[in-house]
Amino acid sequence: MLDESHLYDAELASKKVVAIGQLPADALQLGWGEPGKSILFSRTVNGLSNIWKFALADKSVTQVTFGTGPDLSPMPDPAGRGMYFVNGKSAGILTAYNAKTKQAVDIAAENATQPALSRDGKRVMYITAPSRDRNELWVANVDGSNKVRLAGGTQLSTATWAADNLHLTFLSEEPGQPDKGYVVAADGSGLRDLHWNGGTIQQVLWSPDQKTLYINSFEKSTKITIWKQSTDGSSGPEKLVYGCGFAFDVSSDGNYLITVVDTGEKIGILEYSLADKSCTSLIPGAVTFGVNFASDGKSFLYAVPGKTDVTVYRQNWQRGKAVGAPQVALKLPFAFPLSAGGNAYDFTRDLSTVVYARPAGHADLYLISEK
Repeated sequence: MLDESHLYDAELASKKVVAIGQLPADALQLGWGEPGKSILFSRTVNGLSNIWKFALADKSVTQVTFGTGPDLSPMPDPAGRGMYFVNGKSAGILTAYNAKTKQAVDIAAENATQPALSRDGKRVMYITAPSRDRNELWVANVDGSNKVRLAGGTQLSTATWAADNLHLTFLSEEPGQPDKGYVVAADGSGLRDLHWNGGTIQQVLWSPDQKTLYINSFEKSTKITIWKQSTDGSSGPEKLVYGCGFAFDVSSDGNYLITVVDTGEKIGILEYSLADKSCTSLIPGAVTFGVNFASDGKSFLYAVPGKTDVTVYRQNWQRGKAVGAPQVALKLPFAFPLSAGGNAYDFTRDLSTVVYARPAGHADLYLISEK
């Protein structure tokens, strides 16, 4: 992760690009202050999010608002009276829905998201954000009981559970440091670093025998590279394939990775054959954010959002080939985003339980007048 962001001035007619300066890496929601003279942005320092200004003339960075925040989305008033900004706090609840009883139970608050269910569906790991610059990794029973805090950091992400339902992987980003992946037991014991020294990590998957980890990573390119390395760190990382999408699950025989491409001409659900080293499209055009093999290993499941509902489809699958057309496996009578600070949902492989994030919040619009 970089310590700073680079700003450039691009002239469309001549296609000339000139470096303007550098902003802090945590600068978000950039907008013009005085066009051509200053840039406004939101920045979090010591847990407080305020509006800052970058002056193009002398490259200085100064703080504009000084409240408890969070102050977001700066925009100059068109009439020249000052600057608008939004002050508000987000809130999010993580909920488990029982597809058989049609009942729901709240698992966690504090902007909880990124749920990842254990293979047996009994436990879930998730991320909370008690402040804008602080994340925490938790594990709980699917009914919200027996919560255990596993880690804290600037930015954490859940990854996946091992087949034994006792171990899991998660990711960490810290300013000025490369991404890190970790393996830890669900009770918090045995934490160890994956010793990753590559690019940004998007996901870490376990092989069925728990001896190999598959890692989605990207560097300067937007295309994803899938790597593999031994769980104990004795070998790897070894590059497997470039441009076959994000790997989301491993077949029960350990021979295939199910992947998703979310942009470009190859958008859809694909697979990568570890034996043949080939990338094959299974469902072209499918738009989703995650795919799980079903508990029987003979099909895979993926969710597609609607305006008022979410539909989970089942695609029969045998020996690396899609069989027939996708069929509706579960239709949920409510909607939720597929992504909110990472994945916003997960479901058990028998579709008995769906865990999803319910992002919410409150915000007010303010105007700072020019003195």
